[in-house]
Amino acid sequence: MTRPAATLERPRRTPDLPIGPGGPPVATGDGGGAAMRPPASAASIAVWLLVGAITLLFAAFTATLLARRVEADWQVGPLPAILWMSTAVLLLSSAAVEWARRRGRDDRQDQLWIGLIVTLVLGVAFLGLQYRAWRQLVAAGIYMSSNPHSAFFYLLTGMHALHVTGGLAWLTHAVVRARRAASAVVALAAVEPAAVYWHFLGALWLYLFAILFEV
Repeated sequence: MTRPAATLERPRRTPDLPIGPGGPPVATGDGGGAAMRPPASAASIAVWLLVGAITLLFAAFTATLLARRVEADWQVGPLPAILWMSTAVLLLSSAAVEWARRRGRDDRQDQLWIGLIVTLVLGVAFLGLQYRAWRQLVAAGIYMSSNPHSAFFYLLTGMHALHVTGGLAWLTHAVVRARRAASAVVALAAVEPAAVYWHFLGALWLYLFAILFEV
């Protein structure tokens, strides 16, 4: 008897998985309930480029401030007490966005959404307190043209507030994504870079606070 000729089948090729926000979530840990996070996306790279650009901008401001501070007419103005409150509020908002991000990694979508809302509320409160600080200084007769220190104060805090406003817009987009996403893990593609940017703004404010009032 003749044996039938063996047929060779070509192995099936595993389809390539997309990389980026549309790709599969990446497990962190050793499995079994491990937290999930999305793969690196273009937004994740862009946020670090943005952070680098803003850092260079404020580094240039700092160099100018340090050169000006040695002049005889440099006088540190009064520290509005409300700035301590605004600092605490911004730090709380940073804690809130980090809590939201970690809930997202655990695929807890409702808690992710709540954490982002709390962050937004605290961010708006921070801007409101900054505005009140400016009003208090104006009421005390301290204007941008009063002395070099006040000029730098209004310039640096105003620039920071402008970037905080942009961060709030970014967080608002993340809130919408978190609400509409099929899961919290999917929403993290928008939340992760927004959280990094928000943490950076908190650290930047602490730096500005210290260098302006030499604390």
